[in-house]
Amino acid sequence: MKFLEYTPLDRINDFLSELNLGERTIKGSLEAYSCKHTGTDKRLSLSLENEILDYLGKSSDTDSSSPVDSLLSRSSRKTLIYLVLTLYHMYPDYDFSAVKAHQFFTEESWDTFKQIFDTYMLEASKEWIETYGGSSLLETVYKALDEVVKLSECEIYSYNPDSDADPFLEKGEIWSFSFFFYNRKLKRVVSFSFCCLSNLVADGFLADNLCSEEDGEIFDNMDI
Repeated sequence: MKFLEYTPLDRINDFLSELNLGERTIKGSLEAYSCKHTGTDKRLSLSLENEILDYLGKSSDTDSSSPVDSLLSRSSRKTLIYLVLTLYHMYPDYDFSAVKAHQFFTEESWDTFKQIFDTYMLEASKEWIETYGGSSLLETVYKALDEVVKLSECEIYSYNPDSDADPFLEKGEIWSFSFFFYNRKLKRVVSFSFCCLSNLVADGFLADNLCSEEDGEIFDNMDI
């Protein structure tokens, strides 16, 4: 997997890097990757494939809500491996399990994505119009994604892991979503994660840390 740089994505990333809305902050990130193996990808891909085959050998059950019809299909396993490799490149210090990830991925439609985006990114969209005018934030996202992965040819997946298996989880998080746009023909994946954080929790956390540090200094200066 190779990280791909695209100017249309950069503009959106700059806007969503840390959008402060008073009591809340919206954060978002779009990342594009080529599915061509590089570096340790081949070894990791083989390891993930063996993990899946081992799982299938132990159980004949498959999860109908997975991003594939059946892990018995080689093309379906390949899709899952590309998605997991993308996660590895996004979070290189996190150890992902293909079998576990299989349970967290769900195939979606553009309409589902649009509904979620329109609902949860409403305030961010208003800020975008005030800042740039012209096309809406969703329209800009659509055009950027279409330029990179041709949305009409894409498969769209959401990733909703348990909290203990969520590398996207941040302190003070109110909600978060992660989507992957995969084009088989182009062999490209674009990930789009966006979340909302409570500034009140973050500020409280900072205040608690400062108090703890001050208390520590007081006790350090005391003769016992």
